[in-house]
Amino acid sequence: MQNDPPVQASPASPVPGTKSSTGLDENVAALLSYVATWVTGLVFFLIEKNSRLVRFHAMQSILLFGVFFVGEIAIWIVSFILAIILGYISGILGTIAWALLSLVGFILFIAAVIGWIMCMVKAYQGQYFKLPFIGNFAEKFSQK
Repeated sequence: MQNDPPVQASPASPVPGTKSSTGLDENVAALLSYVATWVTGLVFFLIEKNSRLVRFHAMQSILLFGVFFVGEIAIWIVSFILAIILGYISGILGTIAWALLSLVGFILFIAAVIGWIMCMVKAYQGQYFKLPFIGNFAEKFSQK
């Protein structure tokens, strides 16, 4: 009879067995807080009582998508107003302004998707991955 060699977990693998107050593993609950953008972030932030990891990622999800939605709305409003104003001066200026601000909105969208994917991966790995600017706020709000 031969013994099987021990299985070694990679350093990036999640820590199994650590449960949150939701009954899920901490890393799974932290991942799920990003799945449906700020909605699941809010749900997990409100129902999680014990796990700092889950509360941190839930708050970061709320802030990430809150900033994204506010930014997209602001860009859309500015684009619309500038396109109208510059369109009265010259049709081509209005078109250029609309195109440039639409490009900025698209870049913001791509950045949000990349951040979203990175956050989900890091949450599943059980890491406190802080996004620039909003990560500090998420950490501050999740400790209360």
